[in-house]
Amino acid sequence: MLLPVLPPLRPMLAKASKDLPAGDFLYEPKWDGLRCLVFRDGDTIELLGRNEKPLTRFFPEVVGYLLEQLPPHCVIDGELLIATKSGLDFDRLSQRIQSTAEQVEQLAQSASASLMVFDLLALGDKDLRAEPLAERRRLLLESFGQLQSPLHLTPATVDGAVAQEWYDRFQGSGFDGVMAKPLEGTYAEDKRTQIKVKHHQTADCVVAGYRVHPEGGVTSLLLGLYEDAAEDGAEPQLQPVGLCSGFSASQRRTLAAELTDYEEGGHALHPWPDLTHAVLHSGPQGMEGRNKAWAAAISGEWVPLRCELVVELTYENFTSERFRQAARFVRWRPDKSPTECRFDQVDHPPPPEYETLFPEA
Repeated sequence: MLLPVLPPLRPMLAKASKDLPAGDFLYEPKWDGLRCLVFRDGDTIELLGRNEKPLTRFFPEVVGYLLEQLPPHCVIDGELLIATKSGLDFDRLSQRIQSTAEQVEQLAQSASASLMVFDLLALGDKDLRAEPLAERRRLLLESFGQLQSPLHLTPATVDGAVAQEWYDRFQGSGFDGVMAKPLEGTYAEDKRTQIKVKHHQTADCVVAGYRVHPEGGVTSLLLGLYEDAAEDGAEPQLQPVGLCSGFSASQRRTLAAELTDYEEGGHALHPWPDLTHAVLHSGPQGMEGRNKAWAAAISGEWVPLRCELVVELTYENFTSERFRQAARFVRWRPDKSPTECRFDQVDHPPPPEYETLFPEA
């Protein structure tokens, strides 16, 4: 028997909203992982990411679990995740899809991946894409309700109050926010018919330098946070945690003028005389490989500053002790000392549900 739905196939998408919509929606946590469509046809499993990117060879351990637990002919939609004790680790996922076959085998053993399932597109010889989500969810629960870790069926609710409570509590640790999906909606490939409400959090960081825009001015600020006080009484060190960018041409020029006074002595007294080395060796031990892409992204000309300025910014994801995307400028904080800018303001421990969902972490 051949599947009624075969690749290529593009996943549904979502549009951003500031607030959770009310009405006939199915609400789910928004997971910080890699979107993945799973095709099973007998003994064949194929994993496809966004833009039809083949993922099968990068997650051999997941393929094994899928063969053990899925019905022999089905297509499901989900999210590949890597769960650690402190939360979901997107950097390890990214590292996986940039690795050789030998490295993939090693990573699969040291940091096994999970799959969070949230939609059913085909079952047996039935194409379910034209069915409303409510019916697809019913069939998903009926056929996949007994999935065992590391395969998971996403929590979901039709209660807007519960969804709001999830949004308020599930911050950081790999929870991006909440998804709202119309219960009567069909599976519309590559269409933004779903709604995502993502967290936008604030933090205060030390400005340790800036990168120069090709047309002049500031293209991005280099950000730092101080470590928590060491038990041996050693002075906390300033660690690089990412960038703040997205400035207009006029803002770039204004920032350059504002930062001029902090350039004098910036190089001689800077805690990161070698920025690339500082970035490669920042964060938890063993992150050097995962930081290579970040180090490459900020290589080039930069201007070190005296680490005296504090900036308030907004951000979406803080993982592996850095901002995964560039943060956004809010305002200067002249009232705040740089040494007050510590990691504790971006630490969000996983909610109690995390341990239940990912007992293997």
